[in-house]
Amino acid sequence: MDITTLLPQFGGFIWTIAAFVIALSVIVAIHEYGHYIVGRWCGIKADVFSLGFGPVLYSRHDKHGTRWQIAALPFGGYVKFAGDANAASGKDEDAMEQVADDPARLRETMHGAPLWARALTVVAGPVFNFALSIIIFSAIAMSLGTVREPLTVEALKPMPAEVVGLKKGDILQAIDGREIPPSTQTAEYRAYMDAVPLEPVLDYTVLRDGTSITVSGPYPQPALIGSVGPETAALAAGLARGDVITGIDGTPTFAFKQLKAAVESSEGQALQLDVWRNGEVLEFTLVPKSTDEPQADGSFINVLRIGISSESVITAATDTPGFAQAIERGVAGTWRIVNGSISGLWHMATGAISSCNMSGPVGIAKVSGAMASQGAMSFINFIAVLSTAVGLLNLFPIPALDGGHLVFYAYEAVVGKPPSDAALRILMTIGITMVLGLMLFALFNDLFCP
Repeated sequence: MDITTLLPQFGGFIWTIAAFVIALSVIVAIHEYGHYIVGRWCGIKADVFSLGFGPVLYSRHDKHGTRWQIAALPFGGYVKFAGDANAASGKDEDAMEQVADDPARLRETMHGAPLWARALTVVAGPVFNFALSIIIFSAIAMSLGTVREPLTVEALKPMPAEVVGLKKGDILQAIDGREIPPSTQTAEYRAYMDAVPLEPVLDYTVLRDGTSITVSGPYPQPALIGSVGPETAALAAGLARGDVITGIDGTPTFAFKQLKAAVESSEGQALQLDVWRNGEVLEFTLVPKSTDEPQADGSFINVLRIGISSESVITAATDTPGFAQAIERGVAGTWRIVNGSISGLWHMATGAISSCNMSGPVGIAKVSGAMASQGAMSFINFIAVLSTAVGLLNLFPIPALDGGHLVFYAYEAVVGKPPSDAALRILMTIGITMVLGLMLFALFNDLFCP
């Protein structure tokens, strides 16, 4: 065997692991820092702030007495507060006995602090995850801008058959004689685009230099790839953003809806695609995958997909949104992930969709590598998505997770005293078992789901 044939695979593996470690480290650092800083503000002392588990590679103590460390296994992290026995915030009986007669030192422990301080410290981790997502989505919104109204041509993307007519600065008024609605009216705009005649060349009415004229232009939604999803047939086949699909099984294609129809009617059989890339026509063969796709009403439908999104042939001029508008879009993006995740979990639990939709560490690592390979923007966006998912997962009412601790605190608030130490030990053991079971189930999906 020629060892050089293994180098690309090995390089891809290293890239995947590196991307996964970077994404996870950022998210865990933000989550644990939320616990740490809010705990400190609330008067709770942190003994250890660790990125990773296992043997310590580097550590230092700060002026507050916290040991900051980096450990050898970079797959998580924790904050160990005063009075904690472990990373899961179990009570250290011996340590608590030593401070039982010292009110000041007892107040500095996680288990001797007031209920409000403990609750704020625990909830801060997920809140910081959501805040990270909102900040990233808002920054992306600022970077990409908002489409200028009315639609104005900034540029035309490279296509196999260039249609001369539209120019930079043209203000779009109508296509095929039908007035274009504002793109901010999402439903109306999509319905309008769906109704555009399926022709490779169309008449556009544009305002140019103050005069309304009619010029020729391309079909606005060509089979132009805007993005390639992770763990998809398109990614496995080697398709990339900017590719234009010009033929399917020998049939000429110019519209994304033609591609979508061909994929959905393929019955899972292989498709031969002719793809235009930088002036060269290439051939790709791929097999569409069955996919549980979320709908606007929260339901799911099972469809065949190859894992690409379309992109308009027209690059529209944009304006930089205001700070408030960007934050609003950041919050909306984070909420969509929360809502979609809860809906997906519910549908998996009820059997409405396949449990194979749940990914474990291997699947997440593959997605990390795939997103990193598509550029910094895709990778940063993925970090935001994963941060929201981690924040949401930690709020589940499972002992050993943040949500489980919040349930204990709610019980304490109602009853007037916390659950007994013996009950907490049993519940924490059950919680850890549940978390490990969930991880093994997700890992099984990674290894054996199609």
